Parts: sequence; structure tokens; C-alpha cells
Amino acid sequence: MAHFVVRFLKDVVGDQGQPCEACQHTIDIDARDETEAALLAQQTFCEGRAIRDWSLHADRIAVEPADFPS
Repeated sequence: MAHFVVRFLKDVVGDQGQPCEACQHTIDIDARDETEAALLAQQTFCEGRAIRDWSLHADRIAVEPADFPS
């Protein structure tokens, strides 16, 4: 299994009226691939916030491999 970092991102408007990106939550997860990592992270995110749909708190998900190349 590979290790991934999954970030839940939200688009917001800053104090100066400029759009920016806010990270709502980060989850480290072991999975077979990026798709599985995203699904497992969505479940964890929803359970932690007692919600049914992660998109209530974030606009998108970013999945990045966290394994170091050998």
C-alpha cells in the first residue's frame, strides 16, 4: 500500500477581496491508489464532522503521494 496526503480545500475571499484557497482539513492515509485514498479520506472527514457530504465544508480534494521514491 502507498501513503497519501489528502487535503480538503475551500475557495474563500480574503480581507482584501482577493480569492484564496483555505485548507479545511488534512488526512494522512494508506491506500492502493489515489482514488481509494480520496474515498477513504472522504469517509474519515465526514465521520469526524458528523456530516454526510464532505462538499458541505470543502470545494475540492487534493490527493498527493507521500511515499519517498526508492
